[in-house]
Amino acid sequence: MSRIGKKPIVLPESVKAAYVGRKLVVEGPKGKLEQEIHPVVDLKIEDNVISVEIIDNVRDAGAYHGMVRAIAANMVTGVSTGFEKALEVNGIGYKVEVKGQTVILNVGYSHAVSYELPKGITAIVAKNILKIAGADKQMVGQVAANIRDVRPPEPFKGKGIKYVDEHIQRKAGKTGK
Repeated sequence: MSRIGKKPIVLPESVKAAYVGRKLVVEGPKGKLEQEIHPVVDLKIEDNVISVEIIDNVRDAGAYHGMVRAIAANMVTGVSTGFEKALEVNGIGYKVEVKGQTVILNVGYSHAVSYELPKGITAIVAKNILKIAGADKQMVGQVAANIRDVRPPEPFKGKGIKYVDEHIQRKAGKTGK
């Protein structure tokens, strides 16, 4: 049995959860999230506490037990407080701007790169820091990774788009004779 899966998930007062037909629906001030639950486990919602239980004792039941509990906990956290990833844009002439639901990246190409944000994701720019925020942890991380892939940081000068907490291992470069 999973140690993570055993932990109950306490719902904050502003969050409502419902489990109908193998689908968990969590609603809060930051939005509404839905997730299909794996058939190996089952959820019980009693007194503002969600608990995950194994119903089919197959080989990987413990792994699914912990995974489903983590996904449900991330859903509750997402609709109550939300998730955020910060990206840093480094390079001479590199800049980022947000127009509505579109992020426009000028990162050394001959053209500006436009990235359309999915529904439920917001972006804010402060100087050279781009903050991606939303209720769905997986989607926030995926959007941040997609934007980073436009111009990943290079190891010689560190130019490119990187996570704020990411450390780029620098290389020495050429040496003169």
